[in-house]
Amino acid sequence: MTNRPSFYITTPIYYVNDVPHIGHAYTTLACDVMARFKRLDGYDVMFLTGTDEHGQKVEKSAEKAGIPPQEFCDKVSERFRELATAMNFSNDQFIRTTEERHKNAVQHLWKVLLEKGHIYEDKYAGWYSVRDEAFYAESELQDGKPGEKLAPTGAPVEWVEEPSYFFRLSAFGDKLLSYYEANPDFVMPKSRLNEVTSFVKGGLDDLSISRTTFNWGVPVPDVPGHIMYVWIDALANYLTAVDYPNMDSQTYQNFWPANVHMVGKDILRFHAVYWPAFLMAAGLPLPKRVFAHGWWTNEGQKISKSLGNVIDPFELIDTYGLDAVRYFMLREVPFGNDGDFSRRSFVLRCNSDLANGLGNLSQRTLSMIAKNCDGFIPECSTLTNDDKELLGNVENLLDTVRDHINAQAFHHAFESIFAQAAAADTYITVQEPWKLKKTDPERMKTVLYVLAEAIRQLAILVQPIMPESAAKILDQLNVSERGFDQLGGAGRLKAGVELPTPIGVFPRLELPEDDAA
Repeated sequence: MTNRPSFYITTPIYYVNDVPHIGHAYTTLACDVMARFKRLDGYDVMFLTGTDEHGQKVEKSAEKAGIPPQEFCDKVSERFRELATAMNFSNDQFIRTTEERHKNAVQHLWKVLLEKGHIYEDKYAGWYSVRDEAFYAESELQDGKPGEKLAPTGAPVEWVEEPSYFFRLSAFGDKLLSYYEANPDFVMPKSRLNEVTSFVKGGLDDLSISRTTFNWGVPVPDVPGHIMYVWIDALANYLTAVDYPNMDSQTYQNFWPANVHMVGKDILRFHAVYWPAFLMAAGLPLPKRVFAHGWWTNEGQKISKSLGNVIDPFELIDTYGLDAVRYFMLREVPFGNDGDFSRRSFVLRCNSDLANGLGNLSQRTLSMIAKNCDGFIPECSTLTNDDKELLGNVENLLDTVRDHINAQAFHHAFESIFAQAAAADTYITVQEPWKLKKTDPERMKTVLYVLAEAIRQLAILVQPIMPESAAKILDQLNVSERGFDQLGGAGRLKAGVELPTPIGVFPRLELPEDDAA
């Protein structure tokens, strides 16, 4: 039992019919940054990610690979674990929908919905996309090749007729609209809430939640031949991870409802319409927020396997270094918008903010301390207004950064931090400590102390996005206490502490060859 406030954040669970790509890395990175920030800010955090392993698409992919579905899932799921390791994600759990605990949780949820009268049996006839694992109304379809119908996503659809159990989604339209109105931050960004509201106002059809034409899934309790439709199965993972149906468990008590479900905009409907309706029907609290982010393009082109321009996060890390990749992905584009990945933009952004910005500031300051103060943190004497202004601005950053992080405005959070790194660079130029060594050595020591202290606090604040690089800077300042409770006066550097030999943290990156000229 802890007295700390709790915070539960989730990624969508990733579908195992393919290997991880930049979209998976992007969503999980956003969650990782929030989880790390909250831990540093004194919260008890649960950060969940994992893989969605059932459905017709997985069954077909396994068949194509010539191996059993479970073996196929084991293989691809492991690749997502490898991505989490490669990206230095700090998830507390990695859930798989093939786990026994998940099967128990989702079957219990089904029974609750059935007992409460929200599930009934009928026959389904309609258009179904295997690729999207979704049913579509005739009005949503578009024409493809002659005689071919396509889903709004461009995926092929096929006409399906089979016995099915249905969830009475149509009964929840008004309840959902009332909830959105009473909780305007439930879906973010606001533009996405408008989309969801519009969809619900258009009228909700009951939702087919079981299938009989394939068998790779969680069996419907006590009904041979039916397996659960992938979305009720997949969405329930957020409950499984907090010990549902054991609602007396400390984990459930601490962490449900979730604070943030982070999702791509393509699966917003499932999280902002179907999921809250399931929870309302089961009498369970709703998550506090569903945040839908945008998609990446590659050098202006839509990313697709057919174009051969899928961005491999493992290759990016090998080429540019982990923390540069983490920084660029959340700094370059307002979170929630679509963004374009360009190697030129990547190099220019990282060189400007990291190598020439915080990195140069650290290297210059620590090198001057090594050279002019024998490698010991210098004494700080009387502070001038310039000193007080720089320190005051850095010390007041946490509230600003916290507000941005809580709104998932990651680019604004890092913009505000790096603006202070730029201000510290300007302070060096104005103070000219290299001249003060001859004219006023005591003043030089104060200037270098103020700079080192500003760097300490900036490094603490960038830990969520660049944990390894921040740790290297803090190691060079001989700082061991690194929580946000150490910001400001609480964790002040102590004069006379010996520092290690300074080393560069952010190498300059080279432009792609076709841009270098």
